[in-house]
Amino acid sequence: MQQTFYKYQGTGNDFVMVDNRQQAFNKRDTKNIAFLCDRRFGIGADGLILLENHDTLDFKMVYYNADGNESTMCGNGGRCLVAFAKHLGVIEDKAVFEAIDGLHHAEIEGDIVKLQMLDVDVVEKFDNHVFLNTGSPHHVQFEDAIEYFDIKEKGSKIRNGEPYFTEGTNVNFVKKVNDEVFRVRTYERGVEDETLSCGTGVTAVAIAMHAINETTETLIKLNVQGGKLKVSFDVDNGVYKNVWLIGPAKFVFKGEI
Repeated sequence: MQQTFYKYQGTGNDFVMVDNRQQAFNKRDTKNIAFLCDRRFGIGADGLILLENHDTLDFKMVYYNADGNESTMCGNGGRCLVAFAKHLGVIEDKAVFEAIDGLHHAEIEGDIVKLQMLDVDVVEKFDNHVFLNTGSPHHVQFEDAIEYFDIKEKGSKIRNGEPYFTEGTNVNFVKKVNDEVFRVRTYERGVEDETLSCGTGVTAVAIAMHAINETTETLIKLNVQGGKLKVSFDVDNGVYKNVWLIGPAKFVFKGEI
């Protein structure tokens, strides 16, 4: 069976997009999803995303990691899906859609997509790291030698180690540039390697840095391997609200496989 697909990327975090409004895609075939994401034998991507109809909203997002399993929220994937929805004529410049973690609002202007993320009311602070959930679980810690050390090796140990044995976690290594700017590298579970960018990851980093008083800014710039993102938020009695992930989302190519 031939499958038409679209390839999108947001700061190097790349996705296979499929228009599944007719429910023709076999969502139970995890091996096929993993094949489509395979960089040597398939199309190649950090994940696969289905755009589906929704009864009351603009569309529904269904996201799979590169290992073929349905996963938690993907911020860059959500931004890319908004760009894809506009390409298909499903939306114009604004959207409201459902993802696995709930409803999301989005705005698009050119290739810049703003995606509203979930409120965050729990930020767990430890001696050497911070843990929080921004639609996906994220471990955040400082690393001065961020440019040089082995992200895959170090990230894998944390992802699979105590206390994350059961579910695992995404792992973000952070270097502070100044009060407004932080450098981030992310090990992503499901991909089981470093990705060039992680939307829920930079969202977690921005909130974590504010929560531990590394910054007082509420618009934070995040430099990732694949480019630059921004995260803005409001804070109300320790609850992070009106959280927006902002950055480019670009069409790469269309094909059949």
